[in-house]
Amino acid sequence: MTTQTAEKNSAEKNSAVGSGTSKLVTDRGTTTISEVVVQKVAGLAAREIKGVHALGGGATRALSALRERIPGATASAGQGVSVEVGERQAAVDLELVVDYGVPIADLAKSVRGNVIAAIEQITGLEVVEVNINVNDVYIPADDDGGAEPESGGSRVQ
Repeated sequence: MTTQTAEKNSAEKNSAVGSGTSKLVTDRGTTTISEVVVQKVAGLAAREIKGVHALGGGATRALSALRERIPGATASAGQGVSVEVGERQAAVDLELVVDYGVPIADLAKSVRGNVIAAIEQITGLEVVEVNINVNDVYIPADDDGGAEPESGGSRVQ
């Protein structure tokens, strides 16, 4: 291969990679990050934020509760997390259950920042977006089975 051909191939590689630099695509090879890896990192990072009670929708949480009752089984770290992973970028969708009384906008900002930082630091992928869907609010009284306090009769006469 001539020097001119090598320079041309190198220029074509750089233009294919785009203007941004990536730690994952180099002259010596490409590192591929699985969606499962990004999903788990995002799930763990979201759970680190105070005020996030759980991740996932109602059906997902119900299956997780059943799974926890099986000896040796554990809940998935990626529960409630959907991701798209490209060669250099990732996009994340989260389904959250938040604790009652926590300002949701502030919580979403904190979760988004923590998820982006964790994914970018651990995987080297650029996070282009983190969409957050708050689908429930956890109220501690819900753990009582939803039973009404007994007052000896009807509330109205």
